[in-house]
Amino acid sequence: MKTVNIAIDGPAGAGKSSLAKAVAAKLGYTYIDTGALYRAIAFKTLQLGITISDLVSIKQMLLRTTISFRHINGTQCVYVDGKDVTGKIRTNEISSAASAISAIPDVRSFLLGLQRDIASKENVVMDGRDIGTVVLPNADIKIFLTASVEERAKRRYEEQKNTIGSVTYEEIVSTMITRDKNDSERAVAPLKPATDAIILDNSGFESHQTLESALNIIENKLKNAL
Repeated sequence: MKTVNIAIDGPAGAGKSSLAKAVAAKLGYTYIDTGALYRAIAFKTLQLGITISDLVSIKQMLLRTTISFRHINGTQCVYVDGKDVTGKIRTNEISSAASAISAIPDVRSFLLGLQRDIASKENVVMDGRDIGTVVLPNADIKIFLTASVEERAKRRYEEQKNTIGSVTYEEIVSTMITRDKNDSERAVAPLKPATDAIILDNSGFESHQTLESALNIIENKLKNAL
């Protein structure tokens, strides 16, 4: 039976993960958080004291690394080498490290097979930065979710302001601008809309408005495919 794959790409803070989770829940599909995969690799790299530029050590580390998702009480948890790291990979430090480490070909290759294998067996909603262009180039539906950098930074600040080691709004804006530049200009799988992606700018949207817009796009695409 053919599976349905939905790719949601976009820059940091656009709300990709929240949208992908909501779409998956609404349609009864499996949600794959690809950003968490890169964050997990970044987390282990930093924990071991390996610098991002040490490609040899990172390649050796990957040979001894396992990453898995588990759904516990309705929450998708991320495990690295059997340990739950879900609550440890959402810091600003890990975010910056994940952006840098995602440009390493060995890391991308390591995770690519895992992502495609899941998508070949299940109906999935997958979010990231190159899902529609690289990971699932034949995805049935591709959405590129974006918003202004100020809007995205505001959302990220609201998420993090009460957490340990929280940063200022200005710091988040600065980090986000740098990350946008790195993600868009990297040599390997740069952040850009797929040629057949539908652009969804959710600046000023409430989360339910973003979901409604995305579901309309998906419904129309699936209807036309029949």
